[in-house]
Amino acid sequence: MANKASDSIEHLIFTKGIRIRALDFHPELDVMTIYLNTKAVLTRSISFYKLLRGSDLFQLMQYEIIGEGLGIHWALLDEDLSLKGFLQDELRKVIKGNEELEK
Repeated sequence: MANKASDSIEHLIFTKGIRIRALDFHPELDVMTIYLNTKAVLTRSISFYKLLRGSDLFQLMQYEIIGEGLGIHWALLDEDLSLKGFLQDELRKVIKGNEELEK
């Protein structure tokens, strides 16, 4: 089942041409903001990612958008994150939020 959902997300990324355009960081608030070409904005806790946790703004800003917007690479931190992973997390967040509303 997870593979089917994962494949659906991948299909959506490629058929709709969804790409990462930019990132913004606020380490003091533990927030990373991901801007997509669809004008969607995703937010994540920096501390959720082990290799980003504890990094300062200078380190976080040393990223490179890779794969024409399909991922992000931090050479200094040896970390790679994918658009697919961000969208999977967003879907989990939405589902979890809906479950909380149903209680």
